[in-house]
Amino acid sequence: MARTAVVSGGGTGIGLAVAERLAAQGDDVILTGRRDDVLAAAAKRIGERASHVAADLETPEGAVAVLQHASERAGRIDVIAAVAGGNAAAKPPEDLPKGFERASWAWTANLRLNVMTAVHLVEVLKPILNDDGRILLYSSIAAYRGSGSGSYAGSKAALHPYAIDLSAELGARGITANVIAPGYIEDTEFFGTAMTEERRTMLVGQTHNGRPGAPADVAALTAWLASPEAGHVTAQIIQSNGGALAGR
Repeated sequence: MARTAVVSGGGTGIGLAVAERLAAQGDDVILTGRRDDVLAAAAKRIGERASHVAADLETPEGAVAVLQHASERAGRIDVIAAVAGGNAAAKPPEDLPKGFERASWAWTANLRLNVMTAVHLVEVLKPILNDDGRILLYSSIAAYRGSGSGSYAGSKAALHPYAIDLSAELGARGITANVIAPGYIEDTEFFGTAMTEERRTMLVGQTHNGRPGAPADVAALTAWLASPEAGHVTAQIIQSNGGALAGR
């Protein structure tokens, strides 16, 4: 019997790669994100195993919309992959003054974008998560070594204790909760047009294997952590960065 996975941020980048990998191994996938047209195109690309629901997971109402879709589509679910996120501090409002006001905005925005999108999705879907289910949260190498602004790294780091607490809460049911913390990943919307060749060279140079990460790398790790074989791996923060370790 096919499992059902809910993947936030499933329209592009890492989320799409995760959804495609899970569908390829026989899982049904429910894609969610804010852009209906992007999600519809992704679901069409994946095929009959995919459905989608547009929702803003920064809000409780958006999370409830995902719950309603998942309940109607599948009744119960097996995997939650809370991929949605980004760095709001990279695109502050043009009229926002520097200093205190900008820092306050950045922290609030990134906590909503990276923490509340995950918390809302997981908490709303808990009641329909099957025993032996899998919860995957997505952090960043920045959680270990900072991000320049503080707010992005801090918001990603907040997911680490959340996964540990979820594991303790749900472990008796065979449910695991883990975090994947990628390093530099190409072919996503994360950097927009801000990535320079000099910065790319620097980031790739920090790795031990001499290459950037790809969404497929994170998808492959997700697929294993979501598998029955990974049932004894829980409350872990697992890095996928080619050896670009903290402090390099």
